[in-house]
Formats: sequence, C-alpha cells, structure tokens
Amino acid sequence: MPIKILVVDDDPDITDVLDSLLESEGYDVVIAHDGEEGLDKIKEENPDLVILDLLMPKLDGYGVCKTLQDPRWSRWKDIPIIVLTSVVEDVSQRRYELETGVRMNVDDYIEKPIDPDAVLDRVGKILARRE
Repeated sequence: MPIKILVVDDDPDITDVLDSLLESEGYDVVIAHDGEEGLDKIKEENPDLVILDLLMPKLDGYGVCKTLQDPRWSRWKDIPIIVLTSVVEDVSQRRYELETGVRMNVDDYIEKPIDPDAVLDRVGKILARRE
C-alpha cells in the first residue's frame, strides 16, 4: 500500500509542485487548501505524513498543530508533520509558544522557496523513522 502524504497549503503553485514531486517517488498525495480542509482530510484519509503551511486562510498551520494536541484528536496526534513555510523556524516556534504556551510539536521544517531534493530527503528520513 503506498504511503499517503497530505499537503496542506493555500498556494496552488506549491501544491502542484509537491503533488508532482511526491507522486513521481510513488507516494499517494492528498491536497488540502486550508487548515480546516486539512483537518477534514486527516480524518478521512489518515495520512502517514502531513506537509503543512503555517500561513493560510480559515485555519492556519498553528491552529492545525494546536487542534492535533486536543485529546479528541489523539488518534492522529502522532502523525509526523513537516512545516513548509516562508517564516523562519525560530520565529515560527516563538509565535506558537506565545500563543499556546507549548513548543510546536513538528518533525521538521522546510523553508520556502522549496528545494525538491531537500523535500524528498526529509520526507524519506521521517518515514524511515516511523518504520
């Protein structure tokens, strides 16, 4: 069964690039365009990995991370998350800590603009750790 990766980003150029890149490596890719749709897709699709943008309409990536820590979402709390963002990692972490009082529980960071080799490398490493 192919590994399923959920990409949550409101930029269609990013989702198109990641969809093509990941599918070319044999991954099953599911796309969501905002955090609310992302949470729905997590429930529906039960992905093996989430690539999550931080700055999106409706519900941002911070809100998605916070929701996944809620006990009602405990079934999905261990899904690995790679944050894909134009916001520097330290700044992202500080903002989340200020808003929630806890450190954002994500597995990796990739800064935009994306480097396809770096994306595949990090996805591979995170999925290898899960096996």
